[in-house]
Amino acid sequence: MKCLAFLCLLVLATSANAATPEQHYLDLRDRYIAKFSKAAESEETSKQHDAALKELTNVLRGLVGPVTIKGLPADGQSNADTLFKGDSGFGHLDGLGFASEGDKMQAVVTTTTLLKHWLREHDGDGMPQELGAAFKSDRFYYQAIQDSAFAKYAELPITKPAGASAAVAVLGVRGNGDLKGPPHEIDVVAIQGEKVFFLAVTDAVKTAEIPACEKVWKQMMAKPIDKKDPRGDITREDNAMTAFTDCFAKAAPGQSWFAAAVKKAQSQLDLLLVR
Repeated sequence: MKCLAFLCLLVLATSANAATPEQHYLDLRDRYIAKFSKAAESEETSKQHDAALKELTNVLRGLVGPVTIKGLPADGQSNADTLFKGDSGFGHLDGLGFASEGDKMQAVVTTTTLLKHWLREHDGDGMPQELGAAFKSDRFYYQAIQDSAFAKYAELPITKPAGASAAVAVLGVRGNGDLKGPPHEIDVVAIQGEKVFFLAVTDAVKTAEIPACEKVWKQMMAKPIDKKDPRGDITREDNAMTAFTDCFAKAAPGQSWFAAAVKKAQSQLDLLLVR
C-alpha cells in the first residue's frame, strides 16, 4: 500500500511539473539565446541560427494554430527574429509574425500566456504589466515589432466584438528619428479566447496638424534648457513631445479626419478576429 501511495504521489508530482506547450517554447528559446549570445560570428553560426528560428517557428505554429489575415502570407514566421542578445530587434513579442511586402502591414499572433510572460520580461523597460494598460502604452507598440520607436498620438474608439475580451486601437507615428508629425499608423490589438492578435498598418489614414497643439510644442521648446541636466536638450524635447501628444489626443476627436481613422481601425480589427 505504501508503495502504491508513493507511485500515485510520483505521478501527481510529474503531472504537476510537466511543461506546458508555452513553457516548452520558452525553454527552447532561452537555450538558443544562451547558445548564440556566446557564439562567435561565422557562416556556420548563421546557419545554426536560421535553423533554430525555423524550429521555434514550427513550435509556435503548433501553439497558435492556423491563422488567416487578408493581405498577409498564410505561413507566419517567428516574430522573434534574432536570438543574439544585444542585436537590434532582440526581444520582440514571442509569436507568429506576418508581414506584407515592404512591411506596410505587420501582424503578430500569440497566446495570452506568452504575452504575459513577455510583458514580465520587459518590466524593467517601463512596460505596464496589466494587459489593458500595456495595450494603451506606446512601450508595447514600440517593443513588440520592428526596431523603430513609436509615439502614440491618440486612442481610437473601436467597438469590441462580442467574441473578444479586449480590443484597443491607437493612432501614432513610428520611426528612428523625429516622431513629430501628422500620425498615419494605426495599430490594433485584440484578445479572442486564448489568442492575442496585433496588427500594425503604416500609411493607414491621412491626418493633419492641429494648430493648438503646434502652439503647445513651440511653447515647450522655447523653455530654457536645464543646464544641471546633462541631457537637458533631450529632456526638454521629451517633455515637449509629451505635452504635444497629450494635446493631440484630446483634440483629435474634433478633427474632420478622426471618423475615417476610427473606421479604418475597425476594419483592421475585422481582419483579425474569427466570427
